[in-house]
Amino acid sequence: MLEGTLAEALLPAEALAGPEDGGSGVGPGSDVFGPAGFRRVWMLGVLSLLMAFAAISIDVYLPAMPAMSAALHASVGAVEWTVSAFLIGFSLGQLVWGPVGDRLGRRLPIALGLVFFVLGAISCALAPTIGVLIGGRVIMAFGASSGVVLARAMVRDLHPGPQGARMLSTLIVAMACAPLLGPFMGSAVLDHAGWRAIFWLLAVTGVLTFGLLFTLPETHPPEKRRPVTVSGALRLYGQLLTQRGVMGFGGTGAFYYGGMFAYVAGVPFAYIGFYHVAPAAFGYLFGLGILGVMATNALNARWVEKVGILPILRAGTAIALVAGALTVLTTATGWGGLWGLVLSLLGFMGITGLIVANSIAGALQDHAQEAGAVSALVGALQYGSGILGSGLTGWFADGTPWPMGCVIGLAGLGSFLCLRLLVRPPLPGPRSG
Repeated sequence: MLEGTLAEALLPAEALAGPEDGGSGVGPGSDVFGPAGFRRVWMLGVLSLLMAFAAISIDVYLPAMPAMSAALHASVGAVEWTVSAFLIGFSLGQLVWGPVGDRLGRRLPIALGLVFFVLGAISCALAPTIGVLIGGRVIMAFGASSGVVLARAMVRDLHPGPQGARMLSTLIVAMACAPLLGPFMGSAVLDHAGWRAIFWLLAVTGVLTFGLLFTLPETHPPEKRRPVTVSGALRLYGQLLTQRGVMGFGGTGAFYYGGMFAYVAGVPFAYIGFYHVAPAAFGYLFGLGILGVMATNALNARWVEKVGILPILRAGTAIALVAGALTVLTTATGWGGLWGLVLSLLGFMGITGLIVANSIAGALQDHAQEAGAVSALVGALQYGSGILGSGLTGWFADGTPWPMGCVIGLAGLGSFLCLRLLVRPPLPGPRSG
């Protein structure tokens, strides 16, 4: 079933078909992979990898955070700030790469970003102090953000509205393998080669992705590009910030991201430090949330064109509100012990598939010419909120899951209220044809 969904949801056959398939293609070399169906699935794989760079860069080193704290003589809060540092670079980087991608096309800025990513990963692998490690994480994030923001723009180049939401959900299902496998890979590397080897592995991943990038066609041809200056980009961002639809959808996803990254920053210490879960077993508990992400994204990919973006978002944010409240309860009282916490977090994280793709697609749906800039702004809002969520979790860290639980509860409430206060129907609903 997944294979059929990937082949159908990725791209219409005529978008990537070369002349031998009766299509026009979307760029040079679009016929190098043979049958159009294989090219569509290949493009999905590479786009998924680009969009997964944030997850790859964070989740693979989560099991090593306690070991890093001991090796670098750093506090728990300081190590949790390596997540916040990554999000700072990631958030600011998107604001740069989005307009650059609208001006220069998609592939060249992604390639430049991958160079930054590799250099940052190498500096982390060699870091003698926690301060150097944090600086390397910022450089990694600045580079990684190019692939994420411009992969989303490539989706918008080819699919508007609910089709774009379906495409993004399909990509998220595929790319979810990264955070699902990341903690297991990180644990294995940690056990056999130490935490520094994890960053060497990330550097190699960046080099390999650089090569794969040039198997993709350019989806933003020169005739559609627009010159963008720094002042022009700032004016454009200012205009977008005043648009109710962009801010409503973007804010809904941003609040949710605050809770997601509070989870990412806090859960290793909650499970391993507070409940004494073995680092190897941590991957299984973390993987439960990723399976929930994959399941709801698969459902969203099948439903969104029939049901519409807004009804699904309303259901998702309502569930996030309830799950966030349960997380506050379990972390405040210890109700249910480890499994009470696991289940409440699973409820919050598992609903990702109903919120993230739809909030991005909703913000992008009326902005074909500024897809890169809108994608960048939405991404900056999301990861900026992630900075706040992970930063607060680290700032108030007290050795218990309580600070993480509070942030997640507030994030669920904020996402719920933002959607209902700022986003109003009518929206484009199910396709009529």
